[in-house]
Amino acid sequence: MSAANPQFLKFIDENQDAFIQRLAEAVAIPSVSGDPAYRPDVHRMGDWLASKLESLGVKVEKRPLGKQILEGQELDLPSALLGELGNDPKKKTLLIYGHFDVQPASMSDGWKHPPFELTIDPEGSGKLFGRGSSDDKGPILGWLNVIEAHVKLGLELPVNLKMCFEGMEESGSEGLDELISEEKDKFFKGVDCVCISDNYWLNTTTPCLTYGLRGIAYFKISVSGPARDLHSGVFGATVHEPMTDLIHLMSKLVTTDGKILIPGLMDLVAPLTDEERKRYEVINASIKDFDDAVGAAITFSDDKVATLMGRMRYPSLSLHGIEGAFYGAGCKTVIPAAVHGKFSIRLVPNLTLNEVTKLVCDYVNAEFAKIKTKSKMTVEMLHGGEPWVADPNHYSYRAAHKATESVYGCAPDYTREGGSIPVTLSFADALKCNVLLLPMGRGDDGAHSTNEKLDTDNFIRGSKLLGSYLYELAVAE
Repeated sequence: MSAANPQFLKFIDENQDAFIQRLAEAVAIPSVSGDPAYRPDVHRMGDWLASKLESLGVKVEKRPLGKQILEGQELDLPSALLGELGNDPKKKTLLIYGHFDVQPASMSDGWKHPPFELTIDPEGSGKLFGRGSSDDKGPILGWLNVIEAHVKLGLELPVNLKMCFEGMEESGSEGLDELISEEKDKFFKGVDCVCISDNYWLNTTTPCLTYGLRGIAYFKISVSGPARDLHSGVFGATVHEPMTDLIHLMSKLVTTDGKILIPGLMDLVAPLTDEERKRYEVINASIKDFDDAVGAAITFSDDKVATLMGRMRYPSLSLHGIEGAFYGAGCKTVIPAAVHGKFSIRLVPNLTLNEVTKLVCDYVNAEFAKIKTKSKMTVEMLHGGEPWVADPNHYSYRAAHKATESVYGCAPDYTREGGSIPVTLSFADALKCNVLLLPMGRGDDGAHSTNEKLDTDNFIRGSKLLGSYLYELAVAE
C-alpha cells in the first residue's frame, strides 16, 4: 500500500505532456560547462531553473562560486542554486542535489536527432532523445513535477525540502566543495538526509538503490632519456629507449585477467560480509547483460556475482594511454625522447588516496630500479577522489525501497556504482548524514554518449517514485 497521496499520483499521469514540454525547454538550452563558448548558456540554464522553482514557491538563492581560467579565458563560474521549501520543525528535512550542465554534443558525433532538441522517438518506443534528458535535467525536472503537483493541488509536502543545484558537475564541480563547507552549519544545517538522482539502473528492467561508489586515483609515469627524438636506424641498439622502459613498467601493474600487481593494495580492501554477498546474489543481472553492454563476450568470469563484485566492490587498475608516443598512420621510425603512461585505480573501502599513492609510487620506483636503465623516471598522482559507501539499512533507504515497490511493483536491486560522483562524498563528510542515490534512468540511457535518452515511462514513473519516496520518508523510522 503506497503512502503517497493518490491525488498526487493522478496529477503526474494527467500532466505528462506538459512535463515533457518542460523537459524540452530545458534540453534546448545547450548548457555545456566545459566549453567557454557555451558558458552563457550554462548561466541561462541556471536562471531558467531558478525561475521555475520560484514560480512554485521555492525560496531560491543564487550563490556565486567565483571564477575560473578555461582555455586561456577568465570565466564566471555558474552560480549554485540553493532552494528551500518548508521549514516545519516537526518534519524531516531532505536535501536534494542535481546538476543542470551537460556534456558536449553535436550531430557530427553520430546523433540521429539534433542533440539540443528533445525528440520523441518516431518509432513509438517512448524514448526522449536529447543531451541532458537523463543526465541530469530529467531527474531535476522530476523534482519540479513533484513540487508542482503539490502546489497546484494545494497539498502539503510531507517533508521539508532543501535543494542544491549546480552548473559545473560535468567539469569537476568547481567551487561546490567550498560552498558546502561554508554552508554546512548555515543553509545545510538541520538536513536529516540527502537524495541524489544522478545515476542509473544497472539494466533496463529493474529499479535500483545505489549505496556505494568507487573512488579514483589517476597516475602518470614519465620516462625520459635523450634530449630529443632519435632515428631508430641511427641509434637503435645503442641507447636506453624511454618507450621500452615505460612499457616494461606498465606491464608490471596489472595482469591480463585484471589482477592488480601492486603489493599490499588488495590487503586493504574491506572484507566481504555474508549480508553484502547476498545483495549481489539477488541482483537481477546476467553475464549476457555485460556482454550486451560491451558488445562482446569478454568478461573475466562467467559467474554473475564475481562479475558484479568486480564492477562494484573491488578495485580495478586500467591502462589508459601513452602520451608522447607515435600513434598516427604510416611507419614513422622515431625513438621518443620522453613518454608518459597514464593509468588509474578505482578505489573501494578501505583504500584511501594517500595509502594507494604511497603503495603505487614505492612499487613503481622499485620496479624501475630493477631495469638498470639510464633513463629518468617520475611517477605522480594527477587527481583523485575517495570511495563512498552508505548504510543501505538506513531509514532513507527503507523509505526508497517501499516507494519503489509501490510505483514499480517490485523490490529494487541494491547496487554500488563502479564510477565516481564526488559530491556524494562531499555531502556525506560535511553534513554527517546518510546519502541515497535514487536513479530515474535506465542502464542504456547513454549519458555522456551519442543519442542520450530518457524513456517517457521512467520520466513519469520516476517522478511518482520521487514523490512517493517523500511520503515514505516522512513516516520512516
